[in-house]
Amino acid sequence: MSQRIVPTVKKRQIIELADSGKRMDGRTLTDYREIKIQTGIVDKAEGSAMVSIGGTKVVAGVKFEIGDPFPDIPNEGVMQVGAEFVPFASPDFEPGKPDEVAVELARVVDRGLRESKILETSKLCLIPGKKVWIVHVDVYILDHCGNLIDTAALAALSAMLTATMPEAAVEGENIRLTGNRLPMPITGIPINVTLAKIGNRLFVDPSLEEEEVLDCRFSVAFKENGMLCAIQKGESGYFTPEEILRAVEIAKDKSQEIRKKVVELLKLNDGAVGGS
Repeated sequence: MSQRIVPTVKKRQIIELADSGKRMDGRTLTDYREIKIQTGIVDKAEGSAMVSIGGTKVVAGVKFEIGDPFPDIPNEGVMQVGAEFVPFASPDFEPGKPDEVAVELARVVDRGLRESKILETSKLCLIPGKKVWIVHVDVYILDHCGNLIDTAALAALSAMLTATMPEAAVEGENIRLTGNRLPMPITGIPINVTLAKIGNRLFVDPSLEEEEVLDCRFSVAFKENGMLCAIQKGESGYFTPEEILRAVEIAKDKSQEIRKKVVELLKLNDGAVGGS
């Protein structure tokens, strides 16, 4: 059987099973795989987390440095998200500079966090127009079993929610670190939800098997109040207007479910993290 026939047969099996509301791994079309979160796993990071969704595992770490602000936002701190695909995580990953897949992953994670206004960047300003805190959020793919976007987004979020930042004393043009730690100025818990379209069906949290035959992918990030703050469409297929509306509605419901789980797993107090 040729390599072209295998995905075609698998796709037909997935679609036929979906017609009865089931998937290859026994889930319904709107079920996530088991989500696990472990924080504080990297001693040298100022916040870190390892998140697994099913067999997919991602580690994220947060680090702070003092640097120059962007010219167009001189009185606000900076957040930068990067992604690295560890070669042993998948036969498809190769060592070297990040490829376009890693760049896309970093951008999608960054957009969901940035557009939700998760950070009060004005509170990261040290010397207006001159020096600010730069927050580096780096994600590392350890095991790829499907849905890297949601796993990476959740790892980055969990690392940020549990991170602390250095306290700095500003005296004129001088900045001195006090040695104390402060909570990050976090304002909410944005959640990203990814769906795959296979045939005319939508699959929440696609597995690697499903990703290998999907027509296109749709990722949506939501704030606590249900406001949509980021969208990313991937691959060459298309969504009808009706499918987009359906995908957004499903993703909105799942985001609320996952947010509750994050609060539970990270032992956050309800209302302790703001957001609007």
